[in-house]
Amino acid sequence: MNPETLRNWIRAAGAGRPRGRRAAEPPTVPVAPSTPETEVATLRRENAGLKKEREILRKATRCFASETDW
Repeated sequence: MNPETLRNWIRAAGAGRPRGRRAAEPPTVPVAPSTPETEVATLRRENAGLKKEREILRKATRCFASETDW
């Protein structure tokens, strides 16, 4: 894989290196009192996102594996 391609993907994802003083400060997120219902809903959303990411990684792995000449 061309390193420039990977760098462009990282830039597009917004996962570049932190820069300056602002990057060192953790984001402030207001924390609401947690109830079991809200916690379950949050975990379900997180689980759905993780499943989506896993599927993307599986597809990418198949794509890259088909390109190799091993």
